[in-house]
Amino acid sequence: MNIGAHVRGGGKLVASLEAGVAIGATSIQIFTQSPRMWKPSQYSPEVLENFRRAQAEHPTITDTFCHATYLINLATSDPDLYEKSVATLTHNLSVARGMASSGVVLHVGSHKGAGFDEAIAQIARAFMRALDDATPAPSTVRDCPILIENAAGAGGTVGRSLEEIEALIDACGGDERLGICIDTQHLWASGVDYSSVARTKKLIQEIDQRIGIERLKCLHLNDSKVELGANRDRHANIGEGTIGAAGLAPLVAHPKVRNLPLILEVPGSGDGPRGEDVVEARAVMEDGLALYARSPGSSTRAVARKAPAGTKVPRQSVTKKSPRQ
Repeated sequence: MNIGAHVRGGGKLVASLEAGVAIGATSIQIFTQSPRMWKPSQYSPEVLENFRRAQAEHPTITDTFCHATYLINLATSDPDLYEKSVATLTHNLSVARGMASSGVVLHVGSHKGAGFDEAIAQIARAFMRALDDATPAPSTVRDCPILIENAAGAGGTVGRSLEEIEALIDACGGDERLGICIDTQHLWASGVDYSSVARTKKLIQEIDQRIGIERLKCLHLNDSKVELGANRDRHANIGEGTIGAAGLAPLVAHPKVRNLPLILEVPGSGDGPRGEDVVEARAVMEDGLALYARSPGSSTRAVARKAPAGTKVPRQSVTKKSPRQ
């Protein structure tokens, strides 16, 4: 299993790897600039090269993901905001490529009621501009995809359904440089119940048929402060929300998911994921694996667990879609 966490990036970047190690993570996610400021962070070629080397040689951290700033809105009808958003995404992607990141996770934005169909073409143009204009990745490393994250929010929020994400990728001709990141809380808040093996299998089948499971590069592993279908982006610590440890177990342990990086974005004690959150996530995975081992066809929820001694973590009781041309 590969349990990761969002950690602080820092000016030299390399410190983020050790921040992950400090809490027991085996993959990390960082912001390469302030998530709520337009001003881009500037990294010298030496800083990027040092990070690439440190990541490639690191004995514990397998993957680093970058999260694009929250201010980006590729669906806006404001031309100035649109151009600023494209430029910021391009810069974020340039930095991520320089780091040899495994992907740039992106919230696409909101059309503010103008309609998804009205925004598709301009979002696709933004994707292609960023992918083509960002600084190329060093020839010695793999390219870095843009990972469209499923969303939870008001009606204008883009990416609240797999159908919308499918349409965006189709509008880009199925470009292989586009992938997806699935957030467990956003799914739940958007009304997708995956709290049983049967429901999880249905979800994975839909991802595969609509988008292609090979495009799924990581998951954001979060519990939810809001109820199923509430359409609000509110993360909770694992086992402390309305999904619960038992509800998350079938999804994280599915055979096509269990080996992907599972990135915690939980609040912790207020400063983000802690070591005990990583421990809890690993225990949820173990419960899920046991659930599949006991009854691969089961549609029952995973049973609640007792807390391991010494911890303070709260507990709670297909045909693949053809590649696009």
